[in-house]
This record gives sequence, structure tokens and C-alpha cells, in this order.
Amino acid sequence: MTPRTEHRPQMTVEEFEELERHAPETVRLEFIGGRVQVKAVTDGNHDQIIAWLQRLCMQHRPELWLYGDRGMKVESYRKGRARPDGVLAPFGFAKGHGDWSETAGVLMAVEVTSYDSDTHQRDRVEKPAAYAAAGIPVYLLIDRDDASIVVFNQPENDRYRHEEKLPFGATVKLPDPVNLTLDTEPLKEFAD
Repeated sequence: MTPRTEHRPQMTVEEFEELERHAPETVRLEFIGGRVQVKAVTDGNHDQIIAWLQRLCMQHRPELWLYGDRGMKVESYRKGRARPDGVLAPFGFAKGHGDWSETAGVLMAVEVTSYDSDTHQRDRVEKPAAYAAAGIPVYLLIDRDDASIVVFNQPENDRYRHEEKLPFGATVKLPDPVNLTLDTEPLKEFAD
């Protein structure tokens, strides 16, 4: 006799958005690859890294803003929902948007790794695929696990064609349309 497998219907985007609306403020939910994920709460070093990047963006590209935790419609056909640690877009980008913004106008998504068991799958596998599928030109991963910066760009067919990994302390060139050069020496203090 063949074992019986239970078929569970996948959650819809609408069901996820309803669930997310009723989640406690201390819980950050995402919906990527058809499954609900709980995003880890940030720590002080995580917040300081985002503040460092925000200050650099303001100094060198004052017409842009690094929006923190902005809900984004991602993946092919906008079936996913993510809250990147940062979204670089023209100042005023989010005006009039509800909880979830379309990705049109977004130049870069930013993630800083958290110290949790899902970081590898979420930040290094699922997020690059979701952001590429949504057409976000650049994905910047600040990886505290191995003290590196990974720049993904040239999205095509649900993946980034180009990926460059550099250690904390290196000079990192963020390609078009971001056009920023980061001196990542200050990030060395966050390396384990």
C-alpha cells in the first residue's frame, strides 16, 4: 500500500497580507517562495551598519533615500513580499504607497545578515532570486558571518548574472544605476 501524502494548499498573497497586518509589531513577516518567514529582529550592530550606509548614500547621492524595512512586492509576477533592511530609491518613492511597494524606481535592495538559522537560505539564496525576479538592479548583501560585502547586479531570468564578493575593508564599487563607491573599512569593527 502506498503511503498517503497530505496536500496542503499554498497560502495566497492576500492571505499573507492579512496575516501580516495582524502580527504583533515585534514580529516581521515575509512571504518568499510561497512560504511565510519570520525575519529576525535586528541588533544594535545591524542598525549601525544600516545607519553607516544611509549616511554615505545621503552624502554622495542626496536625491536618493535608503528606506528601512519598506515592504516590497518581489519575485516573478510580484507574488512575494519582502522587507529588505534597506531600499535605495529616489526621495519620495514611498509617498502614497500602502504597506507594500512595487519595485519600479528601486535602485538597490540591502540586507545585513542576522545571526539566525535561516540566514543562509533567506539572504544568500531566496532574496537574490526574489530581488532579481522583481527587476531590482542591485542587491547589496552585508554578510557579517564572514565579514564580506557581496554585490549582485544584472538581473535576468530570476537571478543576477554578476556577483562580486569582497572582504570588509575593501573599496566596493556599486554599479549603475547606484554609482556609489563604499570604503568599507568602518565595517571591520563589526567582524567577529
